[in-house]
Amino acid sequence: MTPLLRVRHLGFRWPNGGKALEHCNLEISRPGLWMLVGGNGSGKSTLLRLLAGLLQPSSGSLTCSCTPALVFQNPDHQLLLPSCSSDLQLGLPPGLDARERRLAVQQALALVGLAGLEDRPIHSLSGGQKQRLAIAGAVASGASLLLLDEPTALLDPASQEEILALMAQLTRRREQPLTALWVTHRLEELERCDGAALMHNGKAGSWQSGHALRQQLERQLGALPGGGAKR
Repeated sequence: MTPLLRVRHLGFRWPNGGKALEHCNLEISRPGLWMLVGGNGSGKSTLLRLLAGLLQPSSGSLTCSCTPALVFQNPDHQLLLPSCSSDLQLGLPPGLDARERRLAVQQALALVGLAGLEDRPIHSLSGGQKQRLAIAGAVASGASLLLLDEPTALLDPASQEEILALMAQLTRRREQPLTALWVTHRLEELERCDGAALMHNGKAGSWQSGHALRQQLERQLGALPGGGAKR
């Protein structure tokens, strides 16, 4: 079966010559919630931007049979128009008539638990609701691969859990499940994924269970002087 996403020996250098990725390999063969974890500067966010087409690789190749969309850590960076409906309309595929556009907006909002909020001003939404709206916009645009760059980092614990549960639901639904590549620094989130990989020095490790990777990293953190670090 052809993988949904295949990255082979991918490399990326910044204009100053600094290396962000080098011989990075990654493959996703089926829909699900897949997570990348790693320290600052390990290449996680750069990889997402390459997959989204915002950056061009310096070497290697990537092939993707899905339509990607990037979901930022801060939803205020991608919600541009004043109301939920107007913002979603901005990203809808071309060629839809007025009725189809209205229905697409309603379906996208219902999908993320924001049904009935078409006319709600975006500035009145909570942080969790804004992140749900950003996800709805990615889905409404026709994306089937969501690239989520620490999407819960700015949220309170309850909203963090809601976004995690939402993505688990969207990636495991029976019909048209999404594929999500989720970058995180919160080790507890690894318990909810279908597979996790550690990024280090611009390379991605092999997929393993999120629980196993969390235990491995917590043992390493516990062995550090001072007994560990924040999770």
